[in-house]
Amino acid sequence: MQTDVPPSPVKGPPGRPAWLTETHRCVIDALLALILAAATLSFAYQYHPPGWPPFDRTAAALCLVVNLPLAVRRLAPVGVLLVSCAALLAYTVGGYQPSANIWAPLFAVFTLAARRPTRTSVAGACFAAPVWLCSAMATKVVSPDVALAQVVLGVGTAWAFGLTLRILGERNLQLAALTLRLQHEQAARMRHALTEERLRIARELHDVIAHHISVVAVQAGLAGYVFESDPTTARSALDTIAGSSREALEEMRGLLHVLRVPPEEPDGGSGRPEEPAPGLARLPALIERVEAAGLTVELTVAGEPYPLAPGPDLGAYRVVQEALTNVLKHAGPADVRLSLDYRPGRLSVGVRDGGPTARGGAPVPPGVSGGHGLIGMRERVEAHGGMLRAGSLPDGGFEVVFTLPGPGAGSAGGGPDRG
Repeated sequence: MQTDVPPSPVKGPPGRPAWLTETHRCVIDALLALILAAATLSFAYQYHPPGWPPFDRTAAALCLVVNLPLAVRRLAPVGVLLVSCAALLAYTVGGYQPSANIWAPLFAVFTLAARRPTRTSVAGACFAAPVWLCSAMATKVVSPDVALAQVVLGVGTAWAFGLTLRILGERNLQLAALTLRLQHEQAARMRHALTEERLRIARELHDVIAHHISVVAVQAGLAGYVFESDPTTARSALDTIAGSSREALEEMRGLLHVLRVPPEEPDGGSGRPEEPAPGLARLPALIERVEAAGLTVELTVAGEPYPLAPGPDLGAYRVVQEALTNVLKHAGPADVRLSLDYRPGRLSVGVRDGGPTARGGAPVPPGVSGGHGLIGMRERVEAHGGMLRAGSLPDGGFEVVFTLPGPGAGSAGGGPDRG
């Protein structure tokens, strides 16, 4: 049986490459600031329309102050926006050709909207808009209406793109947290299923060992008692012991196969297919074993037998096996009536013993094995949507009666099939 694997932790915000660290992003921002500053200086030196003051050192210094702060735009977006816009305003008021420094404030607005809450980014955009409007008006080539439209389009677009990026990032983080929680829940469900499977296997082992060891113990005692006086009976008891032991080994191999533990292969490792799980079809062999141990079992079948699903079929077999085993252990040689009533959509099974016939003592209920037999049988039956009742009979015996949904019963029978 394979154990569950812990979920893999989510590494950083989704949507970003794993290799792109914070250091890499800072380097990219520094390169962006340097490239933008170099492009602005080159443009300002080469493009100098008539009527504007010469592009001197002061203008160059102001251009650097406008663009270079973008190197730390992710670390201090508010400060970068304030410094860049203030430098652009000083550049424009100084009378220099204003079309050279228009991109850095937009990058600052975009970064602020992407890194800070909406209220802060709106305030930053409102601070940058008049500065950009002043720069547009200073060109003296556009009307106030056109300049205002440029401001709304430029600053508004930068702010909208940044806000969209921030919202997507937050949703990605929420999705990552939800994915991690779902992984943990899935792991918890797998652990729960693993625990249930272990409990089921423990119950199977209990039934297999209890039944076959009881048969072996009774037959071994019988063989020892008649070993010298009745060799034929002793040999028959030993044959029953051998057969019961072989069947116990086969059933335990099946359980080990469920546990992914490969059984030992007979005949030099040639291997052979595993036998199917026990079911009601193997009741004759079970009855033969318990009759060899001293019980007298009368089997009656009513209705037309039909196959059950593997889970209910195994559960019904185990309940009957448990009941017969406990009659054998506690009541000794006794008469047992086993009845199967096949009705449309429902199977009824009854195991009734009339009390001990070969030795005295009060009869013990079939199914009371160490105080857990009836509980285990009821759990088996209810797990497949059936019902079980047990009680004493007026003549001193005991009966166990249970029903299971048959084919076509749908969900009317109750719980799920967890066999």
